[in-house]
Amino acid sequence: MSKRESNVDRVYEALRRMAADFAFKPDQRINESALSEVLGASRTPLREALNRLVAEGFLTFQSNRGFFCRPLTPSYILDLYEARVAVECEALRLSCQRASEAEITALSAYLERMEPEYESATELEELLAMDESFHARLAQLSGNNELQRILRNLNGRIRYIRLIDLKRMREEADGRAPGDISAHRRVLEALVKRDADTAVEALRNHIEKRREQATEAVRIAFSQLYVPED
Repeated sequence: MSKRESNVDRVYEALRRMAADFAFKPDQRINESALSEVLGASRTPLREALNRLVAEGFLTFQSNRGFFCRPLTPSYILDLYEARVAVECEALRLSCQRASEAEITALSAYLERMEPEYESATELEELLAMDESFHARLAQLSGNNELQRILRNLNGRIRYIRLIDLKRMREEADGRAPGDISAHRRVLEALVKRDADTAVEALRNHIEKRREQATEAVRIAFSQLYVPED
């Protein structure tokens, strides 16, 4: 990898994290000069990174106006959840057909190891990382790299809202970890039996349950992003 490519990747990773966490306000115009100073990057690698993020849906571009943060509305989040349902359910259907017994056994062992860690985790970032890891491993069994790539993209774009939702779920559970493990077990039990219909139904119900809370999560997100300055 050349020095230029390495620099573009560095800038891209930093900007992707900023965009995923809404370090830029929804629909806010990106100040390229300020970003260049903050990231210690020249115009060329910065532009390349910004264009990559436009292609991935984290940012938008308006001719003669520049780059903008993506929107944050209930309809936008619902679109992402619907896309996630479609991608994960199709990947799971393929996993039921293609996964080897050894791969399914390994996933079962992973869930067993993860359960106590999930129940004792105190940081929302940890909870989300473990949840995403299970779903990613499930999709990996499909053997379809494109579905896995799309899922990674969707997870990044919906990350901020999912953290808010996890916080709400934890508060409703009086500080305990949200009960996603049981939903994961239902999916896995059906996968072990190669029962694609039951597995997909369990996964769809699991994801759509959180989608129903999207509007409230977006409202909370706006209250966090636009706290009046003292």
